[in-house]
Amino acid sequence: MSETSAYAPKWADAGQVSLPETVRSPWWQLGRRLLAALAILVGTVLLVYLDRDAYADNNDPTGQISLMDAIYYTTVTLSTTGYGDIAPVADHARMVNAFIITPARIAFLVLLIGTTLEVLTKQGRDLIRVARWRKKMSQHIVVVGYGTKGRSAVETLLSSGANPEEFVVVDPDPVARSDAHSDGIAVVTGDATRREVLMRAGVKDAEQVIITTNRDDSNVLTILTVRQINPEAWIVAAARERENAPLMKQSGADSVITSADAVGRLMGLSTISPTLGSVMEDLLNSGTGLEVAERDLLVNEVGRQPQQLADQVIAVVRDEKVFRYFDPVVGTLSRGDRLIVVRAAKEVPWAPRPGTHGEDTADA
Repeated sequence: MSETSAYAPKWADAGQVSLPETVRSPWWQLGRRLLAALAILVGTVLLVYLDRDAYADNNDPTGQISLMDAIYYTTVTLSTTGYGDIAPVADHARMVNAFIITPARIAFLVLLIGTTLEVLTKQGRDLIRVARWRKKMSQHIVVVGYGTKGRSAVETLLSSGANPEEFVVVDPDPVARSDAHSDGIAVVTGDATRREVLMRAGVKDAEQVIITTNRDDSNVLTILTVRQINPEAWIVAAARERENAPLMKQSGADSVITSADAVGRLMGLSTISPTLGSVMEDLLNSGTGLEVAERDLLVNEVGRQPQQLADQVIAVVRDEKVFRYFDPVVGTLSRGDRLIVVRAAKEVPWAPRPGTHGEDTADA
């Protein structure tokens, strides 16, 4: 469900799963078939003409085979018409017909009906791909709506190391479906407020669900449906209006982001100080400049103060509670703590990124 369409249109193939793939131009595919058919035709003509002494024309008193006769024989043979007026008379010519021309005839016929066969083959291939996808799809992330908010959320997760195969998009909009496929993400077409559509997206086994439709009422209904299917999933939802955020929380969302408020605050900061607004925008754009990240406490950091670490600690997560870095409760870091840090998005010599090199962590 993209931000431009809250409900599934009548033409949508509700619940249809489509996986990203590379699609060739239809003209390229047609040209390839025509060239292959022409190659078979020319090759067979040359084969017959070069060995013309091994063939006889029953309608010609001399029995000689001309180039035109070779073309004629090839066309009627490959099309399985076979009038019998020209036939191989030598044993080796019969062997050539049996083991070379007959397979060429089959290939030629397959090319003639290639479009139909390709459609059938593609349908079968898609069924197999979807079946394999369903078997391995577990602990994944379902994104409801692939408009601006949904796509930005996915881009942030991808820049943090997530794999495109971990995502499933639910959206009825063909434009959103095309965008998701171009990003290498599977799509379930349909209205996310419908239980069967969410089941096809594997919500039952999903680890996280991101809901970013452009209507708060649709978001609430989707949250309720997701929570009914998967009570353990972590649900993040976007709310257009601030007054609807508590309702989404009550419906089962673990985190609710009020998009209008967030944009308004950023605009206010940019008005107060363009530099401050620029820095905040940098923090929000993951993968470049500065980034906000969560990481484990390292063994060599146990017993130290948050201000003494190599990167900038802004909060500490202890016993599932978040404390600001200056809170006396987390004056000394302990095993099991997790850190919320501001760091460089890409490591440079003067900006280290502790916790990203496989160091030993201080687990509880």
